[in-house]
Amino acid sequence: MRITALAGGVGGARFLRGLLHHVRAAGIDAEVTVVGNTADDITLHGLRVCPDLDTVVYTLGGGIHESQGWGRADERFTVAEEFAAYGEGPDWFTLGDRDLATHVVRTRLLGQGLTLSEVTARLCERWRLPELGVRLLPMSDERVETHVEIEDAEGLRAIHFQEWWVRLHATVPARRILALGIESERPAPGVLDAIRTADVVLLPPSNPVVSIGTILGVPGVRDALRGTRAPVVGVSPIIGGAPVRGMADACLEAIGVETTAGAVAGLYEDFLDGWLVDTSDADLAAGRPGRPVVRARPLFMSDVDATAAIASAALDLAGELAPDRAPA
Repeated sequence: MRITALAGGVGGARFLRGLLHHVRAAGIDAEVTVVGNTADDITLHGLRVCPDLDTVVYTLGGGIHESQGWGRADERFTVAEEFAAYGEGPDWFTLGDRDLATHVVRTRLLGQGLTLSEVTARLCERWRLPELGVRLLPMSDERVETHVEIEDAEGLRAIHFQEWWVRLHATVPARRILALGIESERPAPGVLDAIRTADVVLLPPSNPVVSIGTILGVPGVRDALRGTRAPVVGVSPIIGGAPVRGMADACLEAIGVETTAGAVAGLYEDFLDGWLVDTSDADLAAGRPGRPVVRARPLFMSDVDATAAIASAALDLAGELAPDRAPA
């Protein structure tokens, strides 16, 4: 089974871990291609940091800080303490020593002329993702960065998404969210083929605006989703009118979309075949005609087993929809 998933952040990474747990337990011979969001990327201390790609790698490779959902387990912060002693910021985005090694290696390899796809493949080898049947692709090899337009005591200005998300915790309302440069980008090698040739395409419960949304903004990706013969099934990141984690509601407000499972599904309406919602949103599934076909089940990813059950339900729904999936 060829499974392609569009993912970013903690929710996406944890869903993918549950997916792998399910396919192993069920004895499914699966190849999983993950298209990762890179618009959250940022350069710090001269190093290129790719938070969403690294969260997927660390989570699937067994090196994630479980309680945080991001960063490395058993982390130390000696280098960060030295940066602080020198007065070198930013102090709101702390890189641990183990995590820092990843960014040093990535930046060095990029400086040698390798593409981000090639560098990501090298990093995945260290974490043995190919042995798990996982291929991680950045959405693009070219640089895209999400910036947020805000107005505060300093006036109207645009700041990097990470500053809005990490330093300000999205408490200052976003006037606009901009993925700078995305209109002229190209999908990374293999991205479009992974969508077109998949047996199933999954949208994990990632942020619909700054994770899934930016991947969809890469030219050609949305067309590939409309044209694939694979059923496209998504898992709602909104439960009972609130994000499962993070501040997705602030992102949705910035683009004028309600924080509901139904409104998020509307962002994908031109290609979405199936939509899993939580039982608290079961009214969305009742008597709803047409696409997407909505099913309700518990969606809290409380542990790996619970997450595997969600992934199983997504694959079951895809199997139900597969016979009559017709490309646009």
